Amino acid sequence: MLWLILGFAHSSRQRFCGISGSDICRTQGKLTPKIQWTLQRLQCFLSCLSTIFLPSPQCLFLQDLTSESEPESMAASEKSFQSRVTSEAEAISASGSTTDRRVCSGSLDALSYKRESRSRKLMTMPRTLALCYLALLWVREAITLADLLRMVSERHVPYLNLHEDFPAEMRLFGRDTQIFRVESLPSYSVVHREAVYLATFMNLPSFPAVSQDCLLQPTLLTVRYLLESNLPDSLHVWACKVIDQAAMGIDSFLTFNPVGQKPRLICYDILAVAVIIVTMKLLFKLDDQEEWRLSDAVLKKKKKKVFNLRKWFNTVQPAIEQAKQKRERAEARRQWKAGKPLIPSLKNKSVVLKKRRVVEHLQHRFQKLTDSAPKQSPSTTDTISSFHFHWGKEEFSDGPSMHHHRLNCTFKKEGVKCLVNRKYWHADLKPCPPKFCGDHYSEIEPSLPRMYVWLLDFFSFLLGVTQAQVHQEVLNVERRFLKRYQPSDYLPMKMFP
Repeated sequence: MLWLILGFAHSSRQRFCGISGSDICRTQGKLTPKIQWTLQRLQCFLSCLSTIFLPSPQCLFLQDLTSESEPESMAASEKSFQSRVTSEAEAISASGSTTDRRVCSGSLDALSYKRESRSRKLMTMPRTLALCYLALLWVREAITLADLLRMVSERHVPYLNLHEDFPAEMRLFGRDTQIFRVESLPSYSVVHREAVYLATFMNLPSFPAVSQDCLLQPTLLTVRYLLESNLPDSLHVWACKVIDQAAMGIDSFLTFNPVGQKPRLICYDILAVAVIIVTMKLLFKLDDQEEWRLSDAVLKKKKKKVFNLRKWFNTVQPAIEQAKQKRERAEARRQWKAGKPLIPSLKNKSVVLKKRRVVEHLQHRFQKLTDSAPKQSPSTTDTISSFHFHWGKEEFSDGPSMHHHRLNCTFKKEGVKCLVNRKYWHADLKPCPPKFCGDHYSEIEPSLPRMYVWLLDFFSFLLGVTQAQVHQEVLNVERRFLKRYQPSDYLPMKMFP
């Protein structure tokens, strides 16, 4: 097809260049056979291009010249052109295409999305979410990336079947359908990576500082996740000490600067839960032995309102299992296909509509068979909660609240408070080069304590991320907290007083 078009263009250019001004003057305004032949070749060349692009003014003007032998005035030709463009626009709005043979697209770069080399620099649906996250970060909203992805998953933010929310005058057809066709939800790491790429690509300046009054501060985010996980409020004091010693509360560490040498966007929500996990390792050790010994000691004292890790585990574990089953059922019932089918071409329009009618008929039959009504998708005006669980004494709560329980993990020695747990374990803290070494969590997971792995699974479920991401952030916090950067000091599962 390309060689045919180039041949038409080369031949037409030679013929057209061979026409002199005297040839046109001798015709006294009439088209000679030589000019008519050239215009016919140009019309054929432009008709080949019209299979890809919309009809152009030059094409319509040539059609007027070849169809009429008598000259027309400039006003008449413009009127003919405007009338033809209006009729073509009406045909496009009615059927989505000018003819049955052509599939016209409303965007000029729709064809580029099929070319992998060029589509890497074009906007995609995951990059649109990344751009929304950058906007939230710029205005310092208390919406983390995990919150944004959760709202997308629950249909509070239009993402799946986005064309159903378009105005009536916006109709997708042809190649544009591939741009908005979404068959999966992007992961946390994908959107985070795209956000860094967009910020550096647009050469954005340094973002507003994440100061102490910003809700993205780890000292404030830890309060939210302590409430979510039903942990005692007094645990926040120890979490703040970890943040201060690790120097993770300063503005220079938390603020995103895309113009720096190595742009680094902090995962604020993952950082907050990693601080909580490190704090619990400090207080309870979490080696599958010490935490249960401390729980038995609290049980023997028979004190009320004292935090018991075993009781907390028995309270939270059933709630997590129910929430996971609820999420799996919602994922199984998710409607990936839109009620309004996307029509890639008029040739396949009848097939697409027929398939959609068959699907709706089968869904209706199965709903009658199971006596279940179709679940309505949540509206964007519905109330959105940032919490998965509700702890308290209410009827529909997930379990009793332990927010106001006291911690019994310290003792006084010579007037100084000391931790009952005198040792701390950690995995290998030697950082691996990201370009040459991947994630090692799957390799070391069998050797890690089960309580620690369960805690990673709990917080990864809250954020919608993988356990490996949370574990990697825990290692980053421990590197800064322990301030031990000599490679010889890093030993797997090292214990120190």
